[in-house]
Amino acid sequence: MYKEWLKVVIAALFEVLWVVGLTHANTILEWCGTVVAIAISFYFLIMGGDKLPAGTVYTVFVGLGTAGTILVDIIIFHEPFNRWKILFIILLLIGVIGLKVTTDDDKEEGVA
Repeated sequence: MYKEWLKVVIAALFEVLWVVGLTHANTILEWCGTVVAIAISFYFLIMGGDKLPAGTVYTVFVGLGTAGTILVDIIIFHEPFNRWKILFIILLLIGVIGLKVTTDDDKEEGVA
């Protein structure tokens, strides 16, 4: 199951890249890179969600992507550091970790 969660983390990393690309792309090459990052991100998200609960996978994906995007904005693009933002990122990550820990990794099959 760790391989499946690694796919979700990779998807979240590429999510950060395409969100940054949507915000800062100016050339055709940058836009092409953004489109490739979107495709890779969703590919790994779908692969991770194939064997894991979809709701938890999507929550982890969005939580990690949100936290990563805010951290990239602060570190690379010199957005103002705000301790409230960091506090809420930490709370978000605690919630995502809590969901992951309390969710059974085996995908439940529907009852016919």
